[in-house]
Amino acid sequence: MSISRRGFIGSAIAASVATGLSAQDLNAQDKAKDDAPRAAQPSGTSKRPIIVCANNGVNYLDAAFIFLKNGGDTLDAALRVVKGPEDDPNDDSVGLGGLPNEEGVVELDACCMHGPTRRAGSVGGVRNIKNVSAVSKAVMEHTGHVMLVGEGAERFAVAMGFPRENLLTEHSRKIWLLWKEHHSTDWWGPGLADPQWKPPSTSPQAELWEQRIQRLEEHAAQLGIEPEFRMAAIRRVLFPPTGTIHCSALNDKGEISGCTTTSGLAFKLPGRCGDSPIIGAGCYTDQDVGSAGATGSGEENIKVAGAHTIVENMRHGMSPLEAGLDALKRIARNYNNDRSKLKFIDMTYYILRKDGAYAGVSLWEGYSTRRHQIAVHDGTKRSEVTVPLFKGVSHEFPPFPVTPKELTQDSVYVK
Repeated sequence: MSISRRGFIGSAIAASVATGLSAQDLNAQDKAKDDAPRAAQPSGTSKRPIIVCANNGVNYLDAAFIFLKNGGDTLDAALRVVKGPEDDPNDDSVGLGGLPNEEGVVELDACCMHGPTRRAGSVGGVRNIKNVSAVSKAVMEHTGHVMLVGEGAERFAVAMGFPRENLLTEHSRKIWLLWKEHHSTDWWGPGLADPQWKPPSTSPQAELWEQRIQRLEEHAAQLGIEPEFRMAAIRRVLFPPTGTIHCSALNDKGEISGCTTTSGLAFKLPGRCGDSPIIGAGCYTDQDVGSAGATGSGEENIKVAGAHTIVENMRHGMSPLEAGLDALKRIARNYNNDRSKLKFIDMTYYILRKDGAYAGVSLWEGYSTRRHQIAVHDGTKRSEVTVPLFKGVSHEFPPFPVTPKELTQDSVYVK
């Protein structure tokens, strides 16, 4: 199904975000060589223990850091961070309350790697089990396999004592119903990588856009979505999110682990797995080198084996910052650096070297609503903006006309 058959009308979002950068490499020789202002200056000294994660884990860092500092296992510390969003029904990017596939079913993916024992576990397309990050660890510890998927992964989780529960919360169900009313086949293609795909027209269609918003508002009201949450729900319908959380943890002995968990791309085809359960794409840890993970355009990250690429880059002498930017350049290379296509892609990498040096990098500076950030705790908890490969903002995909002002607010649909 083509973009035109879906009725999508494309244009460029003319906004850009501030150009302040944060070079998170802690060693002085690893600082980015540019003159842009930074959100946080590197200290010049590597710190351990340290936890680096996606910014939706920032509220869970304090307890995990205390656990890590007191001798807790590095993977268990990382899992404590990601469990917070998994348990939160108001976080619709992972776990309970995650936005469902096109059939209205929540499917979750996760993987983990334990540096000290050089083991890994992964699950994909799991239904009815909330804490799939912990299930991936159970695969690692209690089977001779690395990856379980679908019904088999669910049965394994139940056998291991994980309870079955309905993951589709009422507010996520209403957003899905609103999406079905608007369009129900977003991800049938062609995708950006298809040679026949053409960038959409940039001519604005303000009147048509206003009509679409009005229809969605009316239907949202009929579904019982509260007035204060309607624009946030509409935004998720028009711009299906790709929420995920990654976390890497390093203790004072130099032991390191990482994990990634997600509900995947909203309204995806049933059975779709992105990069999050793929060892080497959504997460990769090597005890000799470091750990990396990703959030963003999963299909693009799979094609460059992003997390593995970054760790290998560090193995060969690149700093965390250089290693991450190189992986982003490989994504851009796959589109011949054609920004008319790349503007519909985004990727954020979270990178931690075993000496405590770290970096957060992204393809673009952020979305129209927010900057990309990573969360860090090395005794001081903070959020830092990423170092982007390209200036400016990415454009939500599928492409639509210039975003109305009321939809550019960074609102969250919660109750």
